[in-house]
Amino acid sequence: MVRAAVLREIGIPMRVEDIVLPETGAGQVRVRIVAAGVCHSDLSLANGTLRQPTPAVLGHEGAGIVSEVGDGVTNVEPGDHVLLIWSAPCRECWHCLRDEPWLCERAGEAAARPYAWDGGGHDLYPGLGVAAFAEETLVAGNAVVRLPEDLALDTAALLGCAVITGVGAVLNSAQVMQGETVAIFGLGGVGLSAVQGARIAGAAQIITVDPSGSKEEMARKLGATEVLTTGADVVARMRELTDGRGVDHAFECVGRAEAIRTAWSSTRRGGRTTVVGMGSREDTVSFNALELAYFARRLEGCLYGSADPAVDIPILIDHVNAGRLDLQALISDRIGLDDIDSAFERMGVGHGARNVVTFG
Repeated sequence: MVRAAVLREIGIPMRVEDIVLPETGAGQVRVRIVAAGVCHSDLSLANGTLRQPTPAVLGHEGAGIVSEVGDGVTNVEPGDHVLLIWSAPCRECWHCLRDEPWLCERAGEAAARPYAWDGGGHDLYPGLGVAAFAEETLVAGNAVVRLPEDLALDTAALLGCAVITGVGAVLNSAQVMQGETVAIFGLGGVGLSAVQGARIAGAAQIITVDPSGSKEEMARKLGATEVLTTGADVVARMRELTDGRGVDHAFECVGRAEAIRTAWSSTRRGGRTTVVGMGSREDTVSFNALELAYFARRLEGCLYGSADPAVDIPILIDHVNAGRLDLQALISDRIGLDDIDSAFERMGVGHGARNVVTFG
């Protein structure tokens, strides 16, 4: 039996209970979870903003130690420290064969299949195919990346979503160049990671926007040069700070139509607006036909930092080891499994950056 936080119904608080994992099958890896970050996407799955079959065990930003591998698994072995990958590329589909593994056609299949049972023998689904809000999980062999043993797992867990998404959006998707100006909307784990990505890229100005003024010190520590509070004058302030033009790059890390629209309007003519936040399908953004052509801005979405975990995770670890990427600064609180719903509440009102569930 394994203790896990189980989401019984959408919109209902999770409860910690014992679940049963099957035996490790061919091509599978059993991982003892050491730490799991609480991501806004978990909240979106729990409240129905994103689709999630139930009952389910959420948590997709996890790190742990391999306890067992099934037949055919060659990339890891028992005792290895690993990062769990929620967008695991198959390496065989149309997108993977065209060097777009972040758009893998099969990456979401694991989330739609039951992976375990509750105490009554009923099927449980793994949130985003990972199910890291549990003492142990069972994933496919391609859903883990080996980590160096000297990298603390409670901070390394953040590499699996917040960091690879935020840093990847800046370096891989937008390809920010040295001396360019950047605006980042939303200072959660992804937005603060994007701030660090912009600093690593050598951006001349890194302007952040967030409803909470309490994150200014943290944002400046990680590289922000200006910190604005969400309000009606944001676009005007962006132009004042960039000689009237607007920023070269704007990153929306919230997933809300209003923030996307503001990010777009803050971008200079010919600049690029990158939407990183995962929002609701009912939240619609509007543009008029004239502005799209006249401003010649580029608007694009960015999934999973346009990253290949096998390539990008080692690069991120190099940044950590060189002191360019601060994982510890992203963690607001370390919590227990019973406190996830409280972490959701704090996240919902914009308090802190990342809560991390730690297991003994």
